[in-house]
Amino acid sequence: MPANLEPGLVRELLVSDLELSMKFWVGLCGFTVAYERAEERFAYITSGSAHLMLEEIGAGRNWISGPLERPLGRGINLQIAVADCASIAAALDAGGIPLFMRLETKWYRIAGDEETGVEQFVVADPDGYLLRFQSSLGHRATAPEELGCRATTSAVKPAEFSNHPA
Repeated sequence: MPANLEPGLVRELLVSDLELSMKFWVGLCGFTVAYERAEERFAYITSGSAHLMLEEIGAGRNWISGPLERPLGRGINLQIAVADCASIAAALDAGGIPLFMRLETKWYRIAGDEETGVEQFVVADPDGYLLRFQSSLGHRATAPEELGCRATTSAVKPAEFSNHPA
């Protein structure tokens, strides 16, 4: 992406504690701060072409359409493409952050005879937003008898949601 081209969609996440969120996103997940407004408890962070805005609840100008109940962001997960998701999973583990779904390799059918592969895991950020970090494994031909998608790892029962250590 050219440096002067902003992404067409940027997610803004309301967070309960900006410092804790910055430790998670920047310290453990490898994002960098593009800019921040400390007086508004706001930060714009990036990782490659993934852009996020973090804004602390109750500071600045929050647009809230209903009650905020934990975990925040129920019903969605944010897929974040990264070069090496295994290293992020390892950093989260070293930081004591439990994974919602452990690291797996998964191939998805995208056409009648083609699959795309990813290495991926899911983690909840400090406010409960589900994040699916994934690294591309490229494309491959699919055997005609294979249908749908299949994982090369065993099925995983997601961990119960828990608050992250402060």
